[in-house]
Amino acid sequence: TSPVISANKIENNDPHTVGEPLRDCEIKCGDNDELLIRSPGIMLGYWHNDEATKNIIDSDGWLHTGDKVRISDNQITITGRIKEILVLSNGEKVPPADVEMAIAKDPLFEQIMVIGEQKSFLSAITVLNRTEWEKLAKSLNLSDDEKSLNELSVKNAVLERIKNQIKDFPGYANIYRVHNTLDVWNVENGLITPTLKLKRSEIQRHFQNEIKELYEGH
Repeated sequence: TSPVISANKIENNDPHTVGEPLRDCEIKCGDNDELLIRSPGIMLGYWHNDEATKNIIDSDGWLHTGDKVRISDNQITITGRIKEILVLSNGEKVPPADVEMAIAKDPLFEQIMVIGEQKSFLSAITVLNRTEWEKLAKSLNLSDDEKSLNELSVKNAVLERIKNQIKDFPGYANIYRVHNTLDVWNVENGLITPTLKLKRSEIQRHFQNEIKELYEGH
């Protein structure tokens, strides 16, 4: 799209939504509540890649955004990403972004990524806020250097904080193991996009050894 789909108007501003579609922009919910867009601002297609174009723009001209949404009174609320659904080994489906947003309301967490695709339980990689980490370390009578980040007492305290944030989620969305770091993910280190979205595959690759340890024996 080039480049905006919707916006909140001054006279109808709901910050929980991404606003109303712009003039000449049609919207609807497709399968799995995916946001579909049709507009003069939609691209004609990918350059010399008809197959990729067919995968995102259907024969009726609807662009499949990959965003899961709820549309009410012409206001669009994004609830997740179609491709960002973790499927546990028991078949339960968890939208990680929803869990991450809930956890991130605790100031201890600078950034967080939930993992567990085809695993029997969920884990998380967390980037802790340095100031909050210093407070936590002091409360546990530990030094606040990075060597203490993954002490058992720290992990248990972090898991308890996470538990408090996601107590309203189903039981299968609980986080059972965690790896903590202080190194912020940014565009420069290639772990988030310029629009501040997690590059999940890159983060998993970066922490592949730590993730392997989280699931040892499972």
